[in-house]
Amino acid sequence: MRLLIVGGLDGQLSQATKMAMEGGARVAHAADIDVALASLRSGKGADLLLVDVMVDIPELLAKLDAERIHIPVVACGTETNAAAAVNAIRAGAKEYIPLPPDADLIAAVIAAVAKESSDFLYRDPAMAKVVKLADQIAASDASVLITGESGTGKEVMAKYLHARSRRAAQPFISINCAAIPEHLLESELFGHEKGAFTGAVARRIGKFEEANGGTLLLDEISEMDFRLQAKLLRAIQERLIDRVGGSKPVPVNIRILATSNRDLQTEVREGRFREDLLFRLNVVNLKLPPLRERPGDIVALSDHFVAKYSQANGLTQRVLSQAAREELLRAPWDGNVRELENTLHRAVLLSSGDVIEPDAILMPDGTGLSEAAQAHSLASQAAQAADAANRALVGRTVAEVEQELILDTLNHCLGNRTHAANILGISIRTLRNKLNQYADEGIQVPAPGEQRFSAA
Repeated sequence: MRLLIVGGLDGQLSQATKMAMEGGARVAHAADIDVALASLRSGKGADLLLVDVMVDIPELLAKLDAERIHIPVVACGTETNAAAAVNAIRAGAKEYIPLPPDADLIAAVIAAVAKESSDFLYRDPAMAKVVKLADQIAASDASVLITGESGTGKEVMAKYLHARSRRAAQPFISINCAAIPEHLLESELFGHEKGAFTGAVARRIGKFEEANGGTLLLDEISEMDFRLQAKLLRAIQERLIDRVGGSKPVPVNIRILATSNRDLQTEVREGRFREDLLFRLNVVNLKLPPLRERPGDIVALSDHFVAKYSQANGLTQRVLSQAAREELLRAPWDGNVRELENTLHRAVLLSSGDVIEPDAILMPDGTGLSEAAQAHSLASQAAQAADAANRALVGRTVAEVEQELILDTLNHCLGNRTHAANILGISIRTLRNKLNQYADEGIQVPAPGEQRFSAA
């Protein structure tokens, strides 16, 4: 973990700093906001900012946000700084630690806020196969493409790979390609020189250089603009990057991981993703199965989330009843692990006792799991029926389909031609001409006001 301490803190964090360093953390100090920003721009990076509450934390957070630097902030101060502590929390600080410090408390808060767990819970054989493959290739420097539906744990898998690689002691840097506007993504990836564009008030090191020696995760890479993909391809192939506004290439030594919830082969065929970039990224593909295809993980993850949120909310330990477990196993979990986690957090809060029953497990709209599963089943059946109807049209001519539609609509309207024409969106004259054509072809057409019982 990389810890950056901002402000003087009157030397009261020296013991906690020492503990953090003994635990493997790298600690740096910045006297004020400007020094802290300069350090972060330079690519040194941090996983957590520990900030003296007497520093203008709202200003610090505003400047971090303006430069799209997303790092959790923990404020520290004496117990007499109550107003400053409230302002810090309101501005967006994650925690407030009173001083003089309890070193154990500070170490615990640092661990809780900055924790990036590389371990994840799985029990199902389908996931075990993926983890086994991940273990085989973790130590290599091969690029890995991690695919799967949203919420299946692609970023967790990326951290798992990094933690078991030869680069584990070096930075793990992640960038979400879908969350950054297209015109800013190039600067975020490759950095920029001062004055390269409006708002470039100082040199900024990009994610490639920040990850130097370690691992760079390109999250949701399928959302990257096609033109920028060419520059990314060069960076991956040659391990050289060009800062925006820079005059010479900068060498980097990183391992590339990428994630996508889309089928990139389809994206290539439709011209939205470069095939050569896909080949570079997809040396190994780890495809994470959706939660509904690994039922062995549902109960294990459910127990984990119930324990986690019982503790986080200061409640006595909750447990799931057998009926609740069965409901969880029947649910479709279209949102995968993320949806399961949110649902169980809600269940912990709504449960009237220490045993969570099915009536406490609700969807965001207030419906129970049974109703949600039933609605999902009906929607799935409707989609399958629509798909079957579409397939039934394949191989038929437009004229054949049009004829059947017209005759079936007329039959539905009990032979009322005016009503049928309105439903079909054509004039009564066009309908009459079509019916005369069908009659000339020997097809039985109902007379006005007569119902035809078969369209065959």
